[in-house]
Amino acid sequence: MDDLTTMTAAELAAAVAAGSVSAAEVTQAHLDRITAVDGAVRAFLHVNGEDALAQARAVDRKRAAGEPLGALAGVPVAVKDLFTTIGSPATCGSKILEGWYPPYESTITGRLREAGAILIGKTNMDEFAMGSSTENSGYGPSHNPWDLDRVPGGSSGGSAAAVAAYEAPLALGTDTGGSIRQPAAVCGIVGAKPTYGGSSRYGVVAFASSLDTPGPFGRTVLDAALLHEAMSGHDPMDSTSIDAPVPPVVAAARHGDVAGLRIGVVTDLSGEGYQPGVMSRFTEAIEVLESLGAKVTELSCPHFKYALPAYYLIAPSECSSNLARFDGMRYGLRTGTGSAEEIMAETRAAGFGAEVKRRIMLGTYALSSGYYDAYYGKAQQVRTLIIQDFEAAFGQVDVLVSPVTPTTAFRIGERADDPMAMYLADLCTIPSNLAGNAAISVPCGLADEDGLPVGLQVMAPPLADDRLYRVGAAVEAAFTTRWGHPLLTEAKGLIRS
Repeated sequence: MDDLTTMTAAELAAAVAAGSVSAAEVTQAHLDRITAVDGAVRAFLHVNGEDALAQARAVDRKRAAGEPLGALAGVPVAVKDLFTTIGSPATCGSKILEGWYPPYESTITGRLREAGAILIGKTNMDEFAMGSSTENSGYGPSHNPWDLDRVPGGSSGGSAAAVAAYEAPLALGTDTGGSIRQPAAVCGIVGAKPTYGGSSRYGVVAFASSLDTPGPFGRTVLDAALLHEAMSGHDPMDSTSIDAPVPPVVAAARHGDVAGLRIGVVTDLSGEGYQPGVMSRFTEAIEVLESLGAKVTELSCPHFKYALPAYYLIAPSECSSNLARFDGMRYGLRTGTGSAEEIMAETRAAGFGAEVKRRIMLGTYALSSGYYDAYYGKAQQVRTLIIQDFEAAFGQVDVLVSPVTPTTAFRIGERADDPMAMYLADLCTIPSNLAGNAAISVPCGLADEDGLPVGLQVMAPPLADDRLYRVGAAVEAAFTTRWGHPLLTEAKGLIRS
């Protein structure tokens, strides 16, 4: 049998169900891989170890007893450290929550346990999901397995790096402004942002409540779809959860066919400022889709250019409100002496990193008396215009496409002192968060300049998530013929040859 860590999630689930390998063997193989390479990748903040093996042995007992197994039985899943899981710490990448063990389980991780998935550990992230490189973690940066001197993207960079480095076949992330799609693109894997409300936010520590969207990472389109389906569905514990059937994403991933599909190329998300190698791979992907029978047209979404500034008023405003609960009084870090106000001030000064403080201050200012209408109110009006752009576009085409990010992975530290350069990494992804529609990143080759991965972004209307996987599977199948595997396995750094 192939090395268990190189098998896809679909293959592993089938092998465990057939009894050709045990869930405990699968889990131990991935724990061994973590031990071997995570000292360099630093994808994980906490590895469950014995608990993961206990979960696996429970799956093996069920199979031996002839009990039905869940769709992901025996498949390890890495979990972004933003999800609450009983028995594991939840730091959100922040010193202010160091050592905090949540007393409740998130809906999504609870569903994955029911599906038989093995929650193997908690992954590194930009603090409270604020960043595009994982450099803002209070516990140090993660590294891109393609080139260890480069970032794995963010804020879900640890999850993306874990999947790309074969430490886990699947991982959970959250996408507030591109925090699944951008790291998926720069790590050469698949990452999807479901329709807002399609995946529960209960037990997911909030950054920006109207934007946060949990979603899946996988090395193949089918693997991502399997996780997407297992984690999704209506949740009465989340007031924003959509009470509607989960789109048939797995079926779409198994039968990718774009013949006759209308695909719109967003002209506002390409061109000047984009790395030439990124644009070359994007152009090739469009040509591939046309060769498969898709009807490709160019169209403009004129208000997308305002998405970045609107987002950086709306998201900080919501984070200013959400992070007020971290006061040094109820849970997490407490430092200082004196009055309650002094303890709060000293705790926040010590516990929050520079980027979180920057966004809290931006958001508090935008919400302050005399400025609310000029900043937050105007940003919400721009958000409405972006939603209208999407609605007009989806009246003409079935899906929209663009690059995921203007460049490949940049070097660690390269943008640390330039917040605007960092924010531009999410230029293409933010519109879908503001509108709430579904989007995915699928690998579409390597940039000529540096040999690093490039992602194709596919965007679909709300609750049409299956279209993402339909297009993604077609692209993956076409490029697999060229590569020999959906993820290129001959690469720099730690990707195994």
